[in-house]
Amino acid sequence: METKMKLILTKETDQFPTDPWLMALFDDWFDPCPLNALPETDGLAIDWEAKTYVNPPYSQPLPWVRKGIVEHQQGKIVVFLLKFDSTTQWYRELIQAGAHIIHIGERLHHGARYAAPFPSMLAILSK
Repeated sequence: METKMKLILTKETDQFPTDPWLMALFDDWFDPCPLNALPETDGLAIDWEAKTYVNPPYSQPLPWVRKGIVEHQQGKIVVFLLKFDSTTQWYRELIQAGAHIIHIGERLHHGARYAAPFPSMLAILSK
């Protein structure tokens, strides 16, 4: 079982693709943090669109959450795919910003054969 977990928890990257069934819900949404983005593309330095879906790096979601809150304050809808962890600073900031939290009832696979060792959630900042 430990070998299966290492496939998900590898230190080579902490960016994982969104499961296809979930990505289909956000197919036409802007993604400021796309997987395999060009290094010169900085989603934190650009304006986001009216409907934005973000699957940020798991090691550093806080700057993305803060950027999303600012974008939401400008009238945009922002949805985050995040690890479900209510003990973090970024989770508290989302709650303070009025985010709606939807717990995903199954473990995502993130493009791997085995399910992630943690639960996931959607955090929705909308009007």
